[in-house]
Amino acid sequence: MTGKRRVWTIVGIIVLVAAVIAAWVVIRPGPLAWADGKRVPVAQFTSGKVTGVPADFESTDPLARGKYLTEAADCEACHTVEGGTPFAGGRPFETEYGTLYSPNITPDQETGIGSWTDAEFLRAVHEGVGKDGKNLYPAFPYNSYTYLHDEDVLAIKAYLFSLAPVKNQPPETTLRAPYNNRGLMKVWGALYNPKERFQPIADKSASWNRGAYLAEALGHCGDCHTPRTMLQALDNRRKYAGGMAEGWRAYNLSSDKESGIGNWSAEDMIGYLKTGHTQNRGSAFGPMAQAVHLSFQKLTPSDVSAIVEYVRSVPAVSTPDLPAPKLEPAPDHPSQGVAADDSNPQGHAIYASMCAGCHSWTGVNDLVPHSTLTGTRAVNDPTATNVALAVLRGASTLPASGDIAVMPAFGQAWTDDEIAAVSNYVIARFGAKPSSISGADVAKLRAMR
Repeated sequence: MTGKRRVWTIVGIIVLVAAVIAAWVVIRPGPLAWADGKRVPVAQFTSGKVTGVPADFESTDPLARGKYLTEAADCEACHTVEGGTPFAGGRPFETEYGTLYSPNITPDQETGIGSWTDAEFLRAVHEGVGKDGKNLYPAFPYNSYTYLHDEDVLAIKAYLFSLAPVKNQPPETTLRAPYNNRGLMKVWGALYNPKERFQPIADKSASWNRGAYLAEALGHCGDCHTPRTMLQALDNRRKYAGGMAEGWRAYNLSSDKESGIGNWSAEDMIGYLKTGHTQNRGSAFGPMAQAVHLSFQKLTPSDVSAIVEYVRSVPAVSTPDLPAPKLEPAPDHPSQGVAADDSNPQGHAIYASMCAGCHSWTGVNDLVPHSTLTGTRAVNDPTATNVALAVLRGASTLPASGDIAVMPAFGQAWTDDEIAAVSNYVIARFGAKPSSISGADVAKLRAMR
C-alpha cells in the first residue's frame, strides 16, 4: 500500500467512525424500542381492541367518544390560556429559545381551525404541518400523536368542530434566530417523527397494549417525563428518567426503586392519577395537577389501570441526583429535628408562621391529606425546584371527589431570598438530602412565568 493510499484509508476510517458516533448521538430509539415482541397491525391483534374508546366507556354518541379521546390527549391544557375560553389558544410557553403561543383550535373560520379539512387536520397531528404548509414546532407533540390512528384523530376533530367557535388570534411565536426558521423543523421531523401508526405487540396483553397507546400516543407522557437531547428529541435510551415541563421537574416514571416509582403499588398509581394524591407518595401540582384534572381523572377505570400496567413495566433507569424518598415523619415539635439547627433561622421562622398550620411539623396532615409532605418526591429533590415553584405560584389539586386543595401563591408576598430559605428548610426537615437553592435561583424561576 502506497503512502497516499494509506493516508486516504486512515481518513476514510476516521470519517466512518465520526459518522457512526454522530448517528449514535443524533438518532434515538422510539418510545417502544425497549419492549420485546413482534409488532402487528391493529387489525391482526386478536386479544382485544387497543385504539378508540375503552369497553367500559358507556356512551355510544360519536361526539361523546370524540370528547373522551380529546380529554385523553389532554388538548385543553395547552390550548387554553389561564382564565380563557377552553381550546381558544394563546397560552404562552416560555423556553430558552423564546416564547411559543398555542393556536386556537375552536372551529372559528378565521382564527381557528374551522376551515380545515380532514386531510389537513390529519397532516398536522401526524406530521406537524399546518394548513398553510408551515412546519409546527414540537411543543405540539406530533412526534407522539403520529401514533394515533386516523379514526381517533378524526373523532377528536369532530368533537372540536362541535364546540362554539371563538374568535381569538393568539400572539405570534417569538423565537430567536435560528430557531425562528420553521424550515429547520423539516429536518427535525425527518429525524424524530416516525410518521407511523401504533402497532400492538402480539404477545402482550390487550390491557398492556391499550396502556401503551394511551401513554405513548394519546397521553404523550414521555414529552414531559423523558429527558431531551441537545436537539430537543426525546432520549428514549433514558426513557421516563425525568424531564422538564414549563419549568417544573417532571420526575422519573421508570421502575427504578430509588429515583423512580419502583416502590409504588398499582393502587398507589391509580389513586394518584384519579385523585392527584397518594399518601406518602405525593400530590400532583403544576402541569401534572392540570393533567389529572383535565385528563386522567376523566378516564375510565380500565384505561387508568391499563396506563398503570404499562408504565410499571418500563425498565428501571436511575436519576442520580434523586435519593430514595424519606418516609418517616419529622418530629412533632419545632425545636426537634432540623429546627434545632440555627443554620436557617429565616426558613424556620417562615415555616412556623405560614406553613406549619397546614403541613404540620411532622409533614403529615391526616385531615387534609393533599398537604402531606412526608414521602413526596418534590421534598426529596435536592434541587428544590418544584418546592420553590409551588411557593412562588401556589399549588392546587382537583381530585375526582370534587374537593379542592389549594396552596396559595406567595410570589408577591415574599422575596426571592425568603422563598429560597423556606424551600431549603422544608427539604432539610422532610427530605432525604438537604438543598441549597439560592435567591438568584428563585429569581430565574420567577422570570419563567
